Amino acid sequence: MKNTSKKGLFQPELVRAALWQSVVKLDPRQMFRNPVMFTVEVGTAIMLVVTLLSMNPAADTATLGHPGYNFVVFVLLLLTVLFANFAEAFAEARGKAQAESLRKTRKDTPARKLGADGNVTLVSSSLLRRGDRFVCEAGDIIPTDGEITEGLATIDESAITGESAPVIREAGGDKSSVTGGTKVLSDRIVVQVSVQPGESFLDKMIALVEGASRQKTPNEIALTILLAGFTIVFVIVCVTLKPFADYANTPISIAAYVSLFVCLIPTTIGGLLSAIGIAGMDRALRANVITKSGKAVETAGDLDVLLLDKTGTITIGNRKATHFYPSAGIKESEFIRYAVLSSLADETPEGKSIVELAGKEATQGLSVDGARLIKFSAETRSSGVDMSDGARIRKGAFDAIRNLAAKAGNPLPPATETQVSDIAKQGGTPLVVALNEKVVGVIELQDIIKPGIRERFERLRRMGVKTVMVTGDNPLTAKYIANVAGVDDFIAEAKPEDKMNYIRAEQEQGKLVAMMGDGTNDAPALAQADVGVAMNSGTQAAKEAGNMVDLDNDPTKLIEIVEIGKQLLMTRGTLTTFSIANDVAKYFAIVPALFMTAIPALQHLNIMRLASPESAILSAVIFNALIIPALIPLALKGVAYKPIGASALLRRNLFIYGLGGVVVPFVGIKLIDLLVAMVF
Repeated sequence: MKNTSKKGLFQPELVRAALWQSVVKLDPRQMFRNPVMFTVEVGTAIMLVVTLLSMNPAADTATLGHPGYNFVVFVLLLLTVLFANFAEAFAEARGKAQAESLRKTRKDTPARKLGADGNVTLVSSSLLRRGDRFVCEAGDIIPTDGEITEGLATIDESAITGESAPVIREAGGDKSSVTGGTKVLSDRIVVQVSVQPGESFLDKMIALVEGASRQKTPNEIALTILLAGFTIVFVIVCVTLKPFADYANTPISIAAYVSLFVCLIPTTIGGLLSAIGIAGMDRALRANVITKSGKAVETAGDLDVLLLDKTGTITIGNRKATHFYPSAGIKESEFIRYAVLSSLADETPEGKSIVELAGKEATQGLSVDGARLIKFSAETRSSGVDMSDGARIRKGAFDAIRNLAAKAGNPLPPATETQVSDIAKQGGTPLVVALNEKVVGVIELQDIIKPGIRERFERLRRMGVKTVMVTGDNPLTAKYIANVAGVDDFIAEAKPEDKMNYIRAEQEQGKLVAMMGDGTNDAPALAQADVGVAMNSGTQAAKEAGNMVDLDNDPTKLIEIVEIGKQLLMTRGTLTTFSIANDVAKYFAIVPALFMTAIPALQHLNIMRLASPESAILSAVIFNALIIPALIPLALKGVAYKPIGASALLRRNLFIYGLGGVVVPFVGIKLIDLLVAMVF
């Protein structure tokens, strides 16, 4: 999907679709959802009636005006509505184009369903239900979403992510999830279906991209109410002008009243508001992030705290065992044997690296017949084995094994504590091995901090976002990595509930918190966070709990999401500022023009020195119509964001869009007036 962003903004086929939808959206039932533009449509309808009535030779020209002039005003108001509709329709068309490309990926794929008796039957993917199992081999298209229960495979996810590089998915751990429509390139896997028909990730993705699931965000609703309030105020303003005009003995035509009303209400932001919201979600999608709601994108722009796992985010991940340090009196060969046995049930990359470091010689001849393997878990932060001869071997985090030994009345050797401290100070991760609750040695794991990560955290800091590293490492190791990486805070020896507790504590202080995760144990924290970003490779529970899904499985994507959110909020805010600032110039264009004849002193307010009342009104209406399509590219692309601090951004945008919103209409209306004066 990334390649879509390389195409030009205004693709001909999208423009054609949007032009037709602009006309379809004239339906008052659709227009009513946008109070500002609905009133403009009402004004357009009034001008159509006035134009027809003014064609009657007996019509009151003082009130109804000249039919040619009325018709021009009617056309301009109709164009204003159509331009606003086009902005929304074009934003929607871009989403629908992406949805169409995704539909080509979604096919009724044959699936090899695995029965309870082990027999395989060929069925349609539409017949698969949650809980069913199917088999996929090299060359097969995965028929629907699921979790790998057996095997390991290389999978091409380019149909979903746009990335051609294959990925590895395997049973167990946090990278067991597969998506329907992707292709198996090698090996054989057994997958358990995790969704019902029509509820697959691809189905949901299509609905979101199309805009079918889009709802107005709280900020968008609040702004809509504010704009509706402005509209009501200007209705009252225009109504009160009537008795004032009668008192001044100045007849004002209906066209002038309607034009004044349309020009003073915030039509610019009213016409672009929906397009800005749709474009925000579209930008997130082009960053390969699926957002379940526009609210999530908005919230990302206001984030205060960012929780990041150390492994795979700050560090390269897949920590590897580098050294074995047996305790005094323990042979190295024996210690390595204990380390390997305790890692046999550890499916984490760290556990596998211990077996690799030990080598084939150390692992040959090892037998676990009759033994009970204990898998690694985030809760116990340890793994191990209970041998048939009664020996209990455990390997895990320092504090977990220390507590285990302490309960059995076996104090830690001082040398072990020193060794653990030394490893931690060097940024390594110590794992302690115990035999029958007695410490027999330490394993050193090393990880590498990602290049450039410190600069990225500095960028977030300039945005006003606090970064918190979450790790299962001991405090010394965590502190070392936190200092090198440049994060603001860290949570060491973290358990799943620690993430949840930290999020709640920050939220109780009124802060907005984001978190990224991929495992089932991350699901509660992802659901609790204001912005929860799940990895596409993660478990189904994680993807359901989060309100965003990162298709690239890039843990640092949160930084980009924050920028997209801030860009959305800035775009809406700056264009609202620009729209309201426009009213100043249009006020000085129309109001003096209405009363200059009766009240010559108002000529001083005609600072643009417009040619006549008629040309002044027309010039303002023409500018009001043209500014909407002129700002469509900005609404779709978004205002450029720079991490220079909130105050600096506010000053910058007020100068550009506040002052610019006043100056541009003065210049534009004057130039249009010079052209209009040649005709009227």
